[in-house]
Amino acid sequence: MAAKGRTELEVGADGVAVITICNPPVNSLSIDVLYSLKESYEEALRRSDVKAIVVTGKGGKFSGGFDISSFGDVQGGQTTQPKVGYISIDILTDTLEAATKPSVAAIDGLALGGGLEVAMACHARIATPMAQLGLPELQLGIIPGFGGTQRLPRLVGLTKSLEMMLLSKPIKGGEAHELGLVDALVSPNDLVNTARQWALDIYELRKPWIKSLYKTDKLEPLGEAREILKFARAQAQKQAANLHHPLVCIDVVEEGIVAGPRAGLWKEATAFQDLLFSDTCKSLVHVFFSQRATSKIPGATDLGLMPRKISKVAILGGGLMGSGIATAMILSNYPVILKEVNEKFLNAGIDRIKANLQSRVRKGKMTDERYEKAMSLVTGVLDYEHFKDVDLVIEAVIENVKLKQQIFSDLEKYCPSHCVLATNTSTIDLNLIGEKTKSQDRIVGAHFFSPAHVMPLLEIVRTQRTSPQVVVDLLDVGKKIKKTPIVVGNCTGFAVNRMFFPYTQSALFFVDLGMDVYKIDRACTKFGMPMGPFRLADLVGFGVAVATGMQYLENFPERVYKSMLLPLMMEDNRAGEATQKGFYKYEGKRKATPDPEIMKYIEKSRGMAGVTPDPELLKLSEKDIVEMVFFPVINEACRVLDEGIAVKASDLDIASIFGMGFPPYRGGVMYWADSIGAKYIHGKLQEWTKRYGGFFKPCSYLAERSAKGIPLSAPVKKVQARL
Repeated sequence: MAAKGRTELEVGADGVAVITICNPPVNSLSIDVLYSLKESYEEALRRSDVKAIVVTGKGGKFSGGFDISSFGDVQGGQTTQPKVGYISIDILTDTLEAATKPSVAAIDGLALGGGLEVAMACHARIATPMAQLGLPELQLGIIPGFGGTQRLPRLVGLTKSLEMMLLSKPIKGGEAHELGLVDALVSPNDLVNTARQWALDIYELRKPWIKSLYKTDKLEPLGEAREILKFARAQAQKQAANLHHPLVCIDVVEEGIVAGPRAGLWKEATAFQDLLFSDTCKSLVHVFFSQRATSKIPGATDLGLMPRKISKVAILGGGLMGSGIATAMILSNYPVILKEVNEKFLNAGIDRIKANLQSRVRKGKMTDERYEKAMSLVTGVLDYEHFKDVDLVIEAVIENVKLKQQIFSDLEKYCPSHCVLATNTSTIDLNLIGEKTKSQDRIVGAHFFSPAHVMPLLEIVRTQRTSPQVVVDLLDVGKKIKKTPIVVGNCTGFAVNRMFFPYTQSALFFVDLGMDVYKIDRACTKFGMPMGPFRLADLVGFGVAVATGMQYLENFPERVYKSMLLPLMMEDNRAGEATQKGFYKYEGKRKATPDPEIMKYIEKSRGMAGVTPDPELLKLSEKDIVEMVFFPVINEACRVLDEGIAVKASDLDIASIFGMGFPPYRGGVMYWADSIGAKYIHGKLQEWTKRYGGFFKPCSYLAERSAKGIPLSAPVKKVQARL
């Protein structure tokens, strides 16, 4: 097999060997690259014309870290991996750091994960101001495995190193220099020459020869260190109670401080090995690749089309969604025209944008100067006169079919013929919205999730008439405004909302049958959701929940549970967080507290539904509750796949994580379903159908895959109906 990447060795007249990591696009450290690095080092150490060594990366990037694509091969047993500790101890510690000739890392672009660990094993580090340095391994369910848990605390101190590792937080060259992680900052043009000179200065004893593994001046005294570690453990458990690997990372750091760095390296190597085969790591690696695959769309991105330049964007509606979308656009330097129907609404919309940006300034994420520049990109208007030269319009008005139809007729008149006409509707069929226009090839859904400038998902909805060029244009805009886009077909609720409508519905159903509201929410948050279905209904507002519920009732009457609970509560102006009362009470800073008053509404709702509480349901464990709430979601996700609304199961995984907050360490809704097995899910849904009725009836896709033992996420073998 051809080698996957290599290093190149070049010896200059000054006696410095420059070893360059070559594995485009980010010089990732495949096993081949690491073996080649060892060979290049050994050659440099053997050669009498070499006094010192510089390690750098080709094409302005040091190294983006270990090659993640090889994880799957290792986990699946297709690749034999080196023995435990071979990379961190034999290569980086006993070959690079213990070398008899000094080495300097010349860092530009990325030095992440294994890339930074290679740099830390050198005797000094020179970087450019914009270089990014970090150890983000915990995002993949593992810990730094090439000595990072031992060297980083010794270079920057315990508190900062734990923050960088536990939060997967990279830092720029400037901060790395202040912290002592790098020894000097230079421009990219001077980088390698400065590193060469620095390496010679170490060789000639003009600069210190430092092995970072044995540095102790940055480490806190043992008692203090133990307090910091104790605090970090408490924080890790609070932030992610279901995750084990952050605690393992802290244990490994502690081992190095208490028992010495060599013992720490061995503990790190064995812990890394165990975590590599954990379910969490497999799930997070799946998410990593699924996220990158969302932008590959058959019938669009495979046609060789180039995205057209979008220079100016118009947004209709300055409400919560419109102002959020405008904020996302100006943060990525798109000039925005914001249109409203009157001065009062327009001012309110602009004030919302200001508030969104000011919150970033307060948090230190934005300078005052950057704030002024962003606000200067917004122009407020009350008519369509300014729409003559816009390239993209996003309509974000209320969910009213007639109003949207009127708007799209107007847009067709006022916008140039190349302009992309997008709607932010969350449920309405796009064919209905564009019914009265001749521009159906330009009409596309750009469904953002609230708050639009924060939530990472963008659902791009195409009809059978939407041109592939428009899809490619919108994918490009999505990438530029730092969203993860998924392209889906056109139907009520599209992919995300349609897949998750049973989340609240099944919860309402079980409350009518005697289950406790707060127990359901608790079970869902313990499972890893940011909030349970009732807290979510409060946040969204009952008005929206009832309106979207009606859409589903109209389109999928056989599998909608029509609870009277929300309408009953709305009669008393209990409509969620906005009215300070919903399923919870809200006082002060959005803090939700359970409210015993809701029992009277629940009893009334049960009376109207003519049901009596089922005593069996009151005995359910949290695991059972999670299954009863989520299996109907899986069932609907299967229909979405079967109908060709989603291109592939992994897109639904990403949609569930980025759109609904499904825990990423479970791999997304379809991946999690396959970890449980179609047979088990199908059996449970059948059992509940017999007991509780058609709401739970398993769809044919699920039934078929259960019978044949095929994973739910295996590709659908038929022509995609909707796309």
